[in-house]
Amino acid sequence: MKSNLITRIFRRIIFPRMKGEFLQSINNSNPSVLDVGCGNDSPSLIKSILPSCVYTGIDVSDYNQTKTNVADNYISVFPDVFSDEILKMSNSFDVVLSSHNLEHCNKREETLLAMIKALKPKGRLYLSFPSEKSVKFPSRQGTLNYYDDNTHKDLPPSYEKVLEILKENNMSVLYSTISHKPFLPWLIGCLTEPISKIKNKTNYYTWCYYGFQTIIWAEKTK
Repeated sequence: MKSNLITRIFRRIIFPRMKGEFLQSINNSNPSVLDVGCGNDSPSLIKSILPSCVYTGIDVSDYNQTKTNVADNYISVFPDVFSDEILKMSNSFDVVLSSHNLEHCNKREETLLAMIKALKPKGRLYLSFPSEKSVKFPSRQGTLNYYDDNTHKDLPPSYEKVLEILKENNMSVLYSTISHKPFLPWLIGCLTEPISKIKNKTNYYTWCYYGFQTIIWAEKTK
């Protein structure tokens, strides 16, 4: 119990408003979870926070899964039918997460609408994606400028357009920021920026210093 409390406090201080804190805010002992773009060991992270959740992950490949896949359901599909597969799961989930996925999608608006439809009433949505401002950030290994990642499509997702789509589709926005700059990580990023610049490498604190991420939490009203 003590270690769990320490972890919760750590996430709130160092990773505020990000996926971990969002998951900790879910008041459901065994929620159904859809993880859209579930690479980078996301199944393990989510199960560590919500061990009793019924987890479904969907992606276009088995990307960077270094740990045992603990997903209850794991769906791999072709990019062109990605949004169609999500649409098949309408009204099925208490939680839908999309962490740095929209910028890779061929059909962004269709994918976002499908995620909204996948939620049950009162279900919650977490979105994160590169800020529109990132097109003007310096280029750096690990992605700081939007175009550092050649799998990013077109321009970054439009913050205002995403909010508009959410509000038009019975979603109440609980939290949103176009440039995520929490104070302590921002300060660490500020202090380590010379090192990041010299080494030409970016990390989470660099992202916070520049405000690389847009983050949105929302709830389906009906």
